[in-house]
Amino acid sequence: MATEQFSARFQDLDSWPSHEILAALYEGQLAAVAAVREALPAIAAAAEEAVERLGRGGRLIYAGAGTSGRIGVQDGTELPPTFNWPDDKLVYLIAGGPGALLQAVENAEDSVEEGTAGIRNANVGPNDVVIGVAASGNTPFTIAALIEAKARGAQTIGISNNSGAKILSACSHPILADTGEEVVAGSTRMKAGTAQKIILNLLSTLIMIRLGRVYRGLMVHMRATNAKLRRRSAVMVIQITGCDEETAAKALAEADGDVKTAVLVALGIGVAEAKERLDKSNGNLRVALSQLSK
Repeated sequence: MATEQFSARFQDLDSWPSHEILAALYEGQLAAVAAVREALPAIAAAAEEAVERLGRGGRLIYAGAGTSGRIGVQDGTELPPTFNWPDDKLVYLIAGGPGALLQAVENAEDSVEEGTAGIRNANVGPNDVVIGVAASGNTPFTIAALIEAKARGAQTIGISNNSGAKILSACSHPILADTGEEVVAGSTRMKAGTAQKIILNLLSTLIMIRLGRVYRGLMVHMRATNAKLRRRSAVMVIQITGCDEETAAKALAEADGDVKTAVLVALGIGVAEAKERLDKSNGNLRVALSQLSK
């Protein structure tokens, strides 16, 4: 596996000046970013199918071990506050259980049984989207989870940093970012981990955009859970409608803080009708606004 290879270039790394070590590590991060570009078509295809399944009520399920598992959890937990994605539509399958997020659990990644059981216990079905992440691409826990999920009709996405990895043939949507050897041999929290985070960020953000949770580059579906976000909500209403601050504040109050509803209210539509229009548009503000003149 390329991610496990030793590089002769860095064999004396620990004797280098600090700034040279950092330069090498930085160079590795740039290489990780570059490695993702070739994966963009695969990410787009995976997202398009995911939108269809999630639109039918499916869940996003992240599966992984160690660093890969933690990166998956990080991506998922940011979706509720950013896009108001429902908490009950997220599932995390981590080798070794939740405790493995904070402390390594030895040998957990080797358990095929645990990976299979996780999918079964979550009652995964055809509307679900299961994302398996593994730098090596050969982690038994993650591969087992994807195989079981695929057998149950779920969409399966496999992310790896090694070409020819088993995970890429065990899923319906293989995504490869070939990051190669690490500066510190085998330390896949570096180049591989960076590429994984980028891929997950791109994938989940595209999914949320396609689900209508973004309008004109604005997070119109976010949860306004603090003063900063409440101010942001008002600014979005003003930017979209051109109304003044007082009108935006009043509209948000009537809409219980929901930006999309508030936008329609600020344009002169009653709250009940605004909600009805959004329901008919599957929550897509662009579609709802396009219907105003009809």
